Amino acid sequence: MHPAEHDLTAFAIRSDPLEDLFELGSTAGGGWAQIGGALGTYALGRGTGHQQIQILGADLLRAQIVNAALTQGIKIAVQRTRPDQGRFSFPSGHASATFATATVLQHHFGWRVSVPAYGLATYVAGARVQENRHYASDVIFGAALGVVAGRTVKVGRSTGGFIVSPMAVPRGAGIAFERAP
Repeated sequence: MHPAEHDLTAFAIRSDPLEDLFELGSTAGGGWAQIGGALGTYALGRGTGHQQIQILGADLLRAQIVNAALTQGIKIAVQRTRPDQGRFSFPSGHASATFATATVLQHHFGWRVSVPAYGLATYVAGARVQENRHYASDVIFGAALGVVAGRTVKVGRSTGGFIVSPMAVPRGAGIAFERAP
């Protein structure tokens, strides 16, 4: 844990403008919203007979299952205390779930959908810090874990085009653009 995390978290929770900005983050990133969205997409595809929507829903659901297993397993193993003194801070499940969804959407629709999807995932991660539920390292690791979970559902399949992924760089973060095979 980096010493600056406590200062960053303290700044975020004291900021009224950030509180207003991040108000919806917990709802959008929650497991029920992510799994419900995946199930709803799958059911819509099955119900309408649209195979592509059904495949998207199945991929979203698989990514959420992999993500939940990894995230909860690590939470139980690490048992890091949250900034608000709650249990199981590391890694952030909200961050990992939304980044898993963004990664699956990137695979299916390319960079035009992945840029706003990763933006929403970053918003959710920021909300978790601002709400005093996680440290920055919790959400950063959760984001990486979500990308891994999202990519596992597409192993052996590729759409071509570009892959857009978040990345960490010394003293910051960035977005990587990679040509897909």
